Amino acid sequence: MSDFVDRVTVHVKGGDGGNGSAGVRREKYKPLAGPNGGNGGDGGSVIVVADSRTNSLLDYRFIPHRTAPSGTMGLGDTKDGSRGEDLIMPVPVGTVLFEAVGRPGQRRANGRQLADLKHDGDRYVVAAGGVGGLGNAALANKTRRAPGFALLGEPGEERDIILELKSIADVALVGFPSAGKSSLIAAMSAARPKIADYPFTTLTPNLGVVSAGEGRFTIADVPGLIPGAAQGKGLGLEFLRHIERTEVIAHVIDCATIEPGRDPLSDYEALERELSQYADRLELPVGAIPIPERPRVVILNKIDVPEARDLAEMVKPEFTARGLRVFMVSTASHEGLRELGFALSSLVDEMRREVELRERSQDEDERVILRPLDETPRRAREGRREQGRFEVSRKGGADDYWFAVTGEKPERWVLQTNFDNDEAVGYLADRLAKLGVEDELRRHGAKPGDEVRIGTGDRQVAFDWDPTIAAGAEMLDGAQLGSRGRDLRLEETETRSHRRTNAERRREYHQMMDAKTAVREAMMKERKAGHWSDPSVDDDPHDEKAIVGRGGDGDQ
Repeated sequence: MSDFVDRVTVHVKGGDGGNGSAGVRREKYKPLAGPNGGNGGDGGSVIVVADSRTNSLLDYRFIPHRTAPSGTMGLGDTKDGSRGEDLIMPVPVGTVLFEAVGRPGQRRANGRQLADLKHDGDRYVVAAGGVGGLGNAALANKTRRAPGFALLGEPGEERDIILELKSIADVALVGFPSAGKSSLIAAMSAARPKIADYPFTTLTPNLGVVSAGEGRFTIADVPGLIPGAAQGKGLGLEFLRHIERTEVIAHVIDCATIEPGRDPLSDYEALERELSQYADRLELPVGAIPIPERPRVVILNKIDVPEARDLAEMVKPEFTARGLRVFMVSTASHEGLRELGFALSSLVDEMRREVELRERSQDEDERVILRPLDETPRRAREGRREQGRFEVSRKGGADDYWFAVTGEKPERWVLQTNFDNDEAVGYLADRLAKLGVEDELRRHGAKPGDEVRIGTGDRQVAFDWDPTIAAGAEMLDGAQLGSRGRDLRLEETETRSHRRTNAERRREYHQMMDAKTAVREAMMKERKAGHWSDPSVDDDPHDEKAIVGRGGDGDQ
């Protein structure tokens, strides 16, 4: 098996967020001193990074499933969980990331392009980690003094992606099989590709670094092209994509071929037809030069053979008349290789400057316009409105129907809810009602007991709708939302924990003195009216109505 892999499908998953803690602080003489549950840690993300030290995607073919570590759960004493480390996936420079389209188990097609990592150090987050759940200490407020629940951590993002390598080379060698491309790289650089005299020896692109004076450039040979390669014939498009990043295209033409119907001019025209057909289907990156506009160089190879030299000298004027630079070389005797190296180095320098100018011009066109500071709050509010948007729709038939709710906030809130905790479910209902989901369900004709599904795909949650009393038009008593989570033991100590002001102390003192004066006046009125009996008269000699013994002579 070849150790060069330039296309692979990888399943990536971000780490799950840790659950929040619903702890309660307990101290001496304070059995319930308040909530102290910490927040869960965020899950790690899967990040693809372009690394110049990596030259193949082979590792991802053997291990196609990559998962980032999850965050840990929050603890008591408001200790937050630890965050999961990011999973770094190094890929060669020139790797393009696509969404994988198709069914698992079958060959996946390229979907939407996610990123183009064409510089060393470029990175892209392909699977974001889940956010950790809040602990009950973070959920406590003035109306919810002691939450008996915490939020669950969100699951990490999960998806299938395609990593496709498009070689970063300055010069691309194109030609028919056995034209001598691999031999040319071996003669001009330190690369040692496999070389033989039978067709389709090169099954993987070979790269080499060429030094010409002070100039250095990379050269790559594209596996042998044949007519129909742009439509998938032979190796087809598997390796044509490796010329997309090159700046100079060099045609290597075999002048010593003995195949009938082939000559240098027909070979050149056949290769140009394939390149033009492939260029029509190509989406170039920013700053790249279209394939028809890239400079061409014709390399007439194998002139060490007498018949090949004669043929090369015969067709050279034909190529020159077309405005092409022609070089007659021999990889066996190294004739003409020095002149070829310096010419390619000069062309590469010119094209590098051209690409830099195009990228700079593109960056100026896409320059971000900074708005005045006074518009920032308005844009922030618009961003929050976008995040809080949701949609409610009725699905199914006349009898078997349900209501689907989609939106970033409702879907995230459902994933954070522990449905085994009634208080957590009530908190979710309050949040949905405050967002307006219940009003929208009523507007679509939903009734208590109807099935409601929030979310999409595997993360969809279905439940029977039980509207809250304080929601929408039924909020008649002015009750505030989010009143769940009250604890009577905390409310008993609320007045003691409140520090009174001097005005409150004076007001309470005057109220107490006024109450005492009113009691004394009422008792004096009752005494003057004769409601109290004379203690010197024994009304009950047997003490039948007394609660306690009278004492004195009656006890003897």
